Amino acid sequence: MQHKTTIADIARELNTTPATVSRALSNHPGISERTKRSVQQAASRLNYKRDRIASSLRSGKTHLIGVIIPGTETNFSGSVIHGIENAARKKGYNILLHQSNESREQEEKGLEAFLSARVDGILISIAKDTIDYSHFSELKERGTPILFFDRIADDLGVSSVVIDDYKGAFLATEHLIEQGYKRIAHISGPQELKNFYDRLRGYLGALQAHKIRSDSSLIINGNISIESGKEAALHFLSMSRTPDAVFASDDFAALGVINELKERKIKIPEEIGVAGFANELFGKHITPSLTTVDQQSIKMGESALELLADKIESKGTEKNNIQKIILEPLLVCRESSARKK
Repeated sequence: MQHKTTIADIARELNTTPATVSRALSNHPGISERTKRSVQQAASRLNYKRDRIASSLRSGKTHLIGVIIPGTETNFSGSVIHGIENAARKKGYNILLHQSNESREQEEKGLEAFLSARVDGILISIAKDTIDYSHFSELKERGTPILFFDRIADDLGVSSVVIDDYKGAFLATEHLIEQGYKRIAHISGPQELKNFYDRLRGYLGALQAHKIRSDSSLIINGNISIESGKEAALHFLSMSRTPDAVFASDDFAALGVINELKERKIKIPEEIGVAGFANELFGKHITPSLTTVDQQSIKMGESALELLADKIESKGTEKNNIQKIILEPLLVCRESSARKK
């Protein structure tokens, strides 16, 4: 039977103590970089494989982080996960992923699974069906490090990483105004979720800044789907005074609008301009290509993981150390709104 290399073997190789080797392998700040490099090289040379189960029992840490997302259908979700995994790899964590499928019940099941797996912390983007946050409050009370990203609940006093949704919506609406559109409609998202509430505020803020009177008949609730965009387009087209542009709070609703307008032979952007929010991958491939707002999703994922890891490693409490990272939205101008050359 082949001998399994131990920390003691590495210590003998380097003429040092097992305790020093263990601390070096754990990246202890009290060990010099030179010693850490020597230990890593010897470990590689001797084909040392760390026993993560034993290590987690000793340290009380599993080096696992749970991530709850509403779904994986969107390019945004995939990009955020990519960012989370990039940062996790650098920080020495592995990821457990759970989809809530926009359901509070599934969200709770994911949290229960993560607690059973003894994760060191949890990243959460809230499901659109979640209006009662008691399950998050319970997590916080038991001391589990949690952090919200994208869809958050400010009232819980939990750290978060978000895009500036108000500014993103303001920029998209202002862009339509600058292109010469005067009667701009809006398809909102679930107002229980702060990011969609802020996007509605950003739309109204841009109208006000440009002295355009808002009209409640031009605002319709959507549910983050292509179908809701098609239904909204039909509603707007049935009005006695149709809008000359539509700003949708998500790209899927914007795609529904474009599909319906094209089906009815309405020229985009000449007759009606369209803008969305999220910079989904399909946006640059459809005809006309979709003007949208980029949420810096990879950076959001990296920032969320790094901030959570700092909290886990510092053992700081949320009560005394609440942080909110707000990323800048980026306007992506494409054909669907390019009325002025």
